[in-house]
Amino acid sequence: MSPDRKQTLTGSQVEAEGLTGWTFALDELSTRISCPDFAAALRLVVAIGEAAESADHHPDLDLRWGRVDVRMSSHDVGGVTSRDVDLARTISRLVQEQGAEQASDTVSRLELALDTPSAAEIRPFWAAIQGLEDAGDGEWADLKDPFDRTPTLWFQESGDEEPRQRWHPDIWVDPAQARARIDAALAAGGTLVSDEHAPSFWVLADAQGNKACICTWQERG
Repeated sequence: MSPDRKQTLTGSQVEAEGLTGWTFALDELSTRISCPDFAAALRLVVAIGEAAESADHHPDLDLRWGRVDVRMSSHDVGGVTSRDVDLARTISRLVQEQGAEQASDTVSRLELALDTPSAAEIRPFWAAIQGLEDAGDGEWADLKDPFDRTPTLWFQESGDEEPRQRWHPDIWVDPAQARARIDAALAAGGTLVSDEHAPSFWVLADAQGNKACICTWQERG
C-alpha cells in the first residue's frame, strides 16, 4: 500500500473531496441511509459487505428496520484516509443503484466529559464501572468502550470550587448542522455561554445552568 493511502486527512481535506451525504466527526466518516423496509436495508448491507471485502477495507454497519448507519475510519492510522473516501464513494453509488436515500443531517456523535481537578483519583473507577479501556497513556487519557457501544469518556481539568458542574456532553455534528442545533437549543430555553472557540465548539447551557458543547471539525489542529 502506497504511503499516501495511509496519510490521515484533515476535516478541510475531507470537505474538499466533495462527498455527498457524509459527515466527518471524531476522525470518522458517517452517513445514514434510509431504505423502504428491513429487507431492502439488508440487501444494501450485503452489497456494502461485498464492496468492503473487495477493497479489503471494512466499515462499521448498524442495521435497523429501513435504515443503515455507516461509520468508518482507517483503524491502523487512527483517522480517515483516501481508503475511506474511496469506499464512501462506492457506498454512495450502491445507495443510488438500490434506490435508497442517504443523508448526514441527522448524524451526530456523543462524547462525555468529566470535569475534575485530578483524573488519576477517579479514572480507575470509571474504567471499572463502565468496562472501559485506556485509549492512550497518562492520567488524562480517554477511556473507550472496546465494543464501541457507549460514548468515549474524557477528563477535563477544572478547579475544585463548589458548586461546580462535573459532567458535560460534547455533541459532534456536521458544520452545516451546527447552527440549527444551536438555534433549537436556544428556542428550547437554553443560553449561549460562549462562542469564543466557534466554529470548533460552542458552549451552551440549559435553564438550570447545565452546560453542553456543540462541536465540529472546523478550526482544529
